Amino acid sequence: MADHSTASAPAPAPAPASASAKPSRPTDPDFLSCVLQPPTPSSSRPDADYAALRRFLLRRKPPSALHHRMEWRCNGKGYVAHRNFLLRRLDGGAASSSAHSTPGNSGRWFAGPATSEVDSWSSIRDLRSNSGVLSHTVSVSSKQSEPERHVRFAEPAYSFVGMHCIFDNCKSSVTILRFGRANSDVLAYGSSDGSLTVCQVSDPPSILQKLIGHSKDITDFDFSSNNQYIASCSIDKTVRVWEISKGTCIRVVYGVSSQLCISFHPVNNNLLLVGNANREINAINFSTGRVISKVTFDNAVTALDIDHTGQLIFAGDAQGYIYSISVNSHTGSLSRTHKNKSCKSKSSITTIQYRTFSLVAHCSVLLSCAQDGNLYFFSIATNAQGYLTLICSLKLASTVQNIHASFCPLLSLEKGEFIVTGSGDSNVYFYDLARPKNSCVNKLQGHGSPVIGVAWNHGENLLASSDSDGTVIVWKRAKSN
Repeated sequence: MADHSTASAPAPAPAPASASAKPSRPTDPDFLSCVLQPPTPSSSRPDADYAALRRFLLRRKPPSALHHRMEWRCNGKGYVAHRNFLLRRLDGGAASSSAHSTPGNSGRWFAGPATSEVDSWSSIRDLRSNSGVLSHTVSVSSKQSEPERHVRFAEPAYSFVGMHCIFDNCKSSVTILRFGRANSDVLAYGSSDGSLTVCQVSDPPSILQKLIGHSKDITDFDFSSNNQYIASCSIDKTVRVWEISKGTCIRVVYGVSSQLCISFHPVNNNLLLVGNANREINAINFSTGRVISKVTFDNAVTALDIDHTGQLIFAGDAQGYIYSISVNSHTGSLSRTHKNKSCKSKSSITTIQYRTFSLVAHCSVLLSCAQDGNLYFFSIATNAQGYLTLICSLKLASTVQNIHASFCPLLSLEKGEFIVTGSGDSNVYFYDLARPKNSCVNKLQGHGSPVIGVAWNHGENLLASSDSDGTVIVWKRAKSN
């Protein structure tokens, strides 16, 4: 969590009246102790002459260099806080940072050895209102992390200042939520009562449309590229196309089994790809509602995503297998290319998410989340028709709900592959898949029931999460410079 210290760097002392006088030196004791001396006796530089050498070099520096350090900012923090952060990382967390927040360090880089969390509430239902939308700012504090989670500290890039707004108009579980494509303000979420709600999160937050038509749980939906339409699918065996501005359903496609996942084609937006419980992926013409082509699998297709070129589909089934499917963007023809069997779990896949590039894998990657709590991270060989290679996996607690996960924006200060996921203990967790141990880097508390869905907005400054009680919380990420 971001520390709320807003104190600015101390201004240099006024220059003497005499032009021949030497420029003043900074007087902040915390700043001077940082630039002059090693932080602790256990530092990697235990040389007794180190402090004297630093003093000698400091006198040779021009005053502008000192003032530059005093005014330096990164993620809203000063030079002292940044240096303490790096030294703690180098010393394995043993090095202690300054005990007090002074104008020189502008607050700690992270709050103590434990993760920073949003204050939890005894019951989220206490925040209910008749309007269905709440704007609320939550104070941030430092709490002791749970031993079994091994939470180390909050990554600066994933620190949150609190809740931006809350939507609680649904009285049943919110099963899926998404922000609009290339849009930071439009959020939609579907629930188990068959309703689909479209809202805006910009000030003031409000509900734009409530789309009623499905008779059972909404399993998935997707925005068109221009955000004018939403295509949704449901256990009621139908696919519906909605015009958002009018709030009306303009097309219904009837199937023979539950429709479980759906996506617009990224290149040809007249093409809808739908996975169902009948072990099929159907390519549907958006304009006519007719099935153009289909491909069959061994089990029900529960999740899918498409690469940015629109040439490959990645799909997960009810037994934990992941498939690569080639698709013709013009004709919509589908054909299976690979079946990945590296997943050890035989549990239903709840999330399949494609990412164009990863700093860890240096190529396109795929995230898979299973109902039994297994997360899998794959590299993609695009020149081999989407062949998947397992890079790493992470085992979380299994749940009875279809918990979803999502990649996080690559804004951290170090290389890693961060993901965010819901959980059965009502928290939102952030993990670094590049760390086999102590992989949990942050968590958000505020929900009163299991968290099912998570989604980032396009601007990557807002994170939305939904729970089984029907509450949707939009979290505001701390600003980073």
